[in-house]
Amino acid sequence: MKTKIKVTREVDLRYLKVDAGVRYWEDSDIDGTPDLDMCECKGNAVPRMPFAVKVKDKPESNIYSDHWRWQPTIDVERGCIVDWPKGTTARVHYKVFDDGVYNLLDPLENIIVSVESFVPDCIGEYGDYIVMNIDEDGNIEGFNFTADDVDEIIKSDFDYEED
Repeated sequence: MKTKIKVTREVDLRYLKVDAGVRYWEDSDIDGTPDLDMCECKGNAVPRMPFAVKVKDKPESNIYSDHWRWQPTIDVERGCIVDWPKGTTARVHYKVFDDGVYNLLDPLENIIVSVESFVPDCIGEYGDYIVMNIDEDGNIEGFNFTADDVDEIIKSDFDYEED
């Protein structure tokens, strides 16, 4: 007999790894200066935001970033971005528009859950925007992560089916 069962297990969750297709890099500031307009640069530039990562293939859904994605790892216990460059501040306001992958990781950075979804409320607004202020030590202003956030991230997965 084939059937589906749900199993609840306790996990040691430590990180939220973001992989977001950014539509308008220039809507964010690094040390008080707007980032680059990647459309205007026509692929001849590198976004200034820490953790901008060039990907080999340009995702079809993201015609604006020219092969660049934002991929920070957030320590959800401390409310900070791991390995943030000391002394750098940022005001992040990224339109992601349904082009995000969010991985919940254990302390060894093994994936516990991976979802493709809207932007989780703990790092964004309205489901389409990553919004946060990051201080010179990588701390995210007002960041708070709870078990409800975990549940929301899982249920926001585009492939999630509740029985």
